[in-house]
Amino acid sequence: MTRFVRWAALAAATGLLAAGCSGGDTSDDGKGGLSWGRCKATADGPAPSSEWQCATLEVPLDWSKPDGETIGLGLIRAKARGGDRVGSLLFNFGGPGASGVSMMPSYAPTVSRLGERYDLVSWDPRGVGASEGVRCRGDKEIQASEAVDVTPDTPAEEKAYLADAADFAEGCQEDAGKLLAHVSTADSARDMDRIREVLGDAKMHYFGISYGTELGGTYAHLFPENVGRMALDAVVDPGADTVGHAENQARGFQRALDNYLTSTGQDPEEGSRDIAALLRRIDERPLPTSSPGRKLTQTLAVTGIVLPLYSKDSWPTLTSALDAARKGDGSELLALADGYNERDPSGRYGTTTHSQRVISCRDDRQRPTAAETKKLLSRFEKVSPVFGAFLAWDTAGWCHDWPVSGQHHTPEVSAPGAAPVLVVGNTGDPATPYEGARRMADELGEGVGVMLTWRGEGHGAYGSGSDCVDATVDAYLLDGSVPKDGKVCS
Repeated sequence: MTRFVRWAALAAATGLLAAGCSGGDTSDDGKGGLSWGRCKATADGPAPSSEWQCATLEVPLDWSKPDGETIGLGLIRAKARGGDRVGSLLFNFGGPGASGVSMMPSYAPTVSRLGERYDLVSWDPRGVGASEGVRCRGDKEIQASEAVDVTPDTPAEEKAYLADAADFAEGCQEDAGKLLAHVSTADSARDMDRIREVLGDAKMHYFGISYGTELGGTYAHLFPENVGRMALDAVVDPGADTVGHAENQARGFQRALDNYLTSTGQDPEEGSRDIAALLRRIDERPLPTSSPGRKLTQTLAVTGIVLPLYSKDSWPTLTSALDAARKGDGSELLALADGYNERDPSGRYGTTTHSQRVISCRDDRQRPTAAETKKLLSRFEKVSPVFGAFLAWDTAGWCHDWPVSGQHHTPEVSAPGAAPVLVVGNTGDPATPYEGARRMADELGEGVGVMLTWRGEGHGAYGSGSDCVDATVDAYLLDGSVPKDGKVCS
C-alpha cells in the first residue's frame, strides 16, 4: 500500500548505503561510554569510508520503566574535520522510517561545511534498520499486494483493500511484538536526549528533514532547556491530523504537478485531466512492462508520478515516463515506482515503509473508517484530480485494524523558553506544503520559531540550489547567527 504522507524524498531518491558496526579500533567517549568502531558492510551495500564510525546505544524499551528491558539503537558519526568544534550535529532524514545510519554518509557532501566544526551524527530510530527494524511481510507478499486497488470502486475491491491492510497490520504485530507499542515520536525524542547525553553535549544541535521536523518539534517541547541550534527543513504541519495531512499533501503534490505541467507549456487543468484519464485507463487495464510477469497498475502508476515531483531536476524523467505510458508501455513509470518502493532488480524490497507505518500508526489516534473516507472523496478530488482519491482512501487503509492505539490527534511542539529554532519552508514543496512551516514556527512559540522562506521547487530547501538558504542555515548552525523572522530567499 502506498503512503505519501510524511515521506522523506531523501529516503526514496538517494541510494541507500547500509552500515553496521564491526570490530576494529574503537574509542569511548561521552557519559555513556559508547564504543565506536569501524562500520561494516551489509547485504545492502559496502561499508562507508574509514572516517565513519558506528556504535550501538542501549535505551529503555519503555521510557516509563527506565530500569527495565532495553533495545539497541544503531548510531553513526564522522568527527569534525577542522578546529573550533561546536559539538555534535544530529540528523534525522524523515519518513518516519528513514535510516540515518544508511543515509548519513551519502548526505555528508551536502553538509560538508557543517562537518568542519560538527561531528556529523545520525541514528536509526527505534523500529528502523539497525535499531530493531520491523519487516511486516516478505518480498513475494509485497509484490502481490501491488495488485490491490487502493482506490476501490466496488464492494469487492473495498473488501480486498481493507483485508490487505489488516494483513499488513498482523504481520507488523508478529514481527515487532511488544516493540510496536514503543515506537512513537515521543519515544524517539527521549532517545535523542539520551544520545545527546552520551555524546557529551550540553545542548542538542539538530537538523531535521521532513518527518524529522515533527521529531525535532516534539523534542523541543519535551526538552526546551536542552535545545541548542536546531534547523527544521521541509516542515510537517504540526496542526494537521491524519485527514489534514492527507489533504495537505494532495494539495502539495497537485501544486507541484501544476508547476511541472506549466514548465512544459501545458495548461495545468487540462494536463491534470489528461493524467487522471490515463490513470483511469490503467485502472481498467494495467499496462505491460519490460519487467517479467509484472504490469503497471494504477497504484504503481501514481507512485511513479509522485517520485519525480520531489525534485525539479527529475521533471524530464516524468515527461518521458508519461509519454511512454500513453503509448501503452508502463516500464518507465514502473521503474520510478520501484525506486520509491525500494525494490531492487532482484525483487527485494526495502522496509522503510514498514517502519514508517508502525511509527505513524503509534502516533496517530485518528482512524477514519471506509464510510468516513467516502465522504471525503469529493473534497479531496476537488483539491487534486490526480492524487486526491489515493490520499483520501489512504486515511482509511493506513492504520486499519491496527493492534496498538495512537497517542494523539496532532503532536505538541510548543517550546516556551527554548533557544531560537530555524524553520525553513519551500513554497513549491510537494510532500510537506509550505503552509506547515509557518504553522510550526507559530506553534513553537514567540521568540522560538524563526521562519525562513525559499521560493523554490522540490522537497526541502537546504542543498537544493539556493545560495541564500544554504548561507543562512550555515551561519545559524555554525555561528549562532539567527536571521530575521520572515526572511525570504528567492
